[in-house]
Amino acid sequence: MHDKTSQKVKVGIFTSVTILLLLVGVFLIGRNKNMFRSTFTLYGTFKNVGGLQVGNNIRFVGIDVGTVENIDILSDSTARVTLRVQKKVQPFIKKGAIANITSDGLMGDKLVAISSGANSNVPVKDGETIEAVDPLQFDKVLDRISGVATNAEVITGQLAGIATQVNQGKGSIGRLLYSDSMANDLEGTVNEAKKTMKAVHKGSEGFSENMEALKHNFLLRGYFRKKEKAAKEAQEKKEEAQEKKEKEQEKKEKKKNKKSDKDSSTLNIPKDN
Repeated sequence: MHDKTSQKVKVGIFTSVTILLLLVGVFLIGRNKNMFRSTFTLYGTFKNVGGLQVGNNIRFVGIDVGTVENIDILSDSTARVTLRVQKKVQPFIKKGAIANITSDGLMGDKLVAISSGANSNVPVKDGETIEAVDPLQFDKVLDRISGVATNAEVITGQLAGIATQVNQGKGSIGRLLYSDSMANDLEGTVNEAKKTMKAVHKGSEGFSENMEALKHNFLLRGYFRKKEKAAKEAQEKKEEAQEKKEKEQEKKEKKKNKKSDKDSSTLNIPKDN
């Protein structure tokens, strides 16, 4: 009799614990799915949901505020996502809000991120459809990255080939760096240029000496004297014109000062009563 009572107690305890765990599980799942909270509904129309599933989270300013309740196919290129959002968040989601499908981390589950409208102070209404942004398609991104990597590999291979040829002394740069004959030719060209400049310098000195000798030649002495005289006369005329201009400027200044003094004296004369 005692064994039967003990067995019944154990069964009762096991049943009670099982029911308690079941209730806790139901409560946790219901809280996660917003079953025990006041909620409202929003809709978003996407051309591609990017793997979003019913039950995925909805985030607003980085906080989980709801779950995806349903995903319906409207046409061959459009799907409507039903968003179940907590009622307490409704005043903060304004008209013009945008729903964007993103990932929880780099490889995490999909979720819907809602950003509030920036150009309105009016909250969204229950059952309203908000603007939706299609998710980034990673296959296209990976294709682009693959193309860039391929091009980089080709360019790297070409640069390596060029560097190899330069190290082997091939090409203009390789010959310039590793060929003694080209360096000698370049040095010879520089020496020839120096010699040419010396010859030009000597020629200019000889020309100056010849011109000085011609000036003292009795046949050309008159010509050079006329040139010097003409230059001197031109300089004197220039100086005279400058002097004349300065005198005219002084006269104008004096007239201006006299007129100013006259006007001031006239203004200071008292009137007879």
